[in-house]
Formats: sequence, C-alpha cells, structure tokens
Amino acid sequence: MQNKVVLLVEDNPDDEALTLRALRKHNLANEIVVARDGQQALDYMFGEGEYANRDCSQLPQVILLDLKLPKVDGLQVLKKLRQNDQTRYVPIVVLTSSSQEQDMMQSYDLGANSYVRKPVDFEQFLEAARQLGLYWLVLNEVSYARE
Repeated sequence: MQNKVVLLVEDNPDDEALTLRALRKHNLANEIVVARDGQQALDYMFGEGEYANRDCSQLPQVILLDLKLPKVDGLQVLKKLRQNDQTRYVPIVVLTSSSQEQDMMQSYDLGANSYVRKPVDFEQFLEAARQLGLYWLVLNEVSYARE
C-alpha cells in the first residue's frame, strides 16, 4: 500500500489541531507533515532548508493549503508548486477561512483542485476534515507520471 502523506500548511494552531484530530481519528493518513508558513511548505516540497535531506520523489497524496500564511502566502505557494514539473500534479485543496470571491477565483486560476471554506463550528470542522480526507486519501487516485 502506498504511504499516504498529507502536507498540512496551516499557521493557526487551533485549526492545525482540529485538522490533525479529524484525520487521525478516522485513520485517513499514514503520516501528516505540518508546515506552519508558506516558506516551510516550499522547503518541504523542494527539499530545501530543514528538509534538504528529504527524498523529493516522495510526494504527498494531498496538500491542504491555507491562504493567509506568514512569509509566503498560500497563493504564492500554489503558483510555485504548479510551475514546477515535479509538483504540478500534486492535488492541492485550499482550506481557508477566506470568504473572498477573489481568493477562490485566484486559487482556481492558479491550479487548485478544490477550495473549501473552514466551518466555524467545531463539529462541522471535524466533519469537513474527515470528508476531505476520505475523498482525497481514499477515493481519489493520484498519478505523478509525466509523458
């Protein structure tokens, strides 16, 4: 079985804890890597900085990406990942509290696979994270092969 790694890019400790809880509660990922800012996410994906020794051929099954991040914002992360041949097909779900139509349109324009607004209610948030995990980690099939 493929090692299903999730890259969670989230700077809010409460949202991070809720997302981790939901994914772990339902055994949806073997490993969850957390990046707390956009630069750390890029470093992980491209094997730079603290991740310089990481095998970059091992890509996450899905990236859950917040938009409002320190250092490098989520839209810039999305853009850089889509511009790179190795990372352009990794599924990216924008998971954000932003309700701005412009953020949603830019996310899709830059290649997001999905745009999900974080529910404010605790139970709804847990259920949303469970459903995201179920779809992207169990049902969705991923291929990184290039022709």
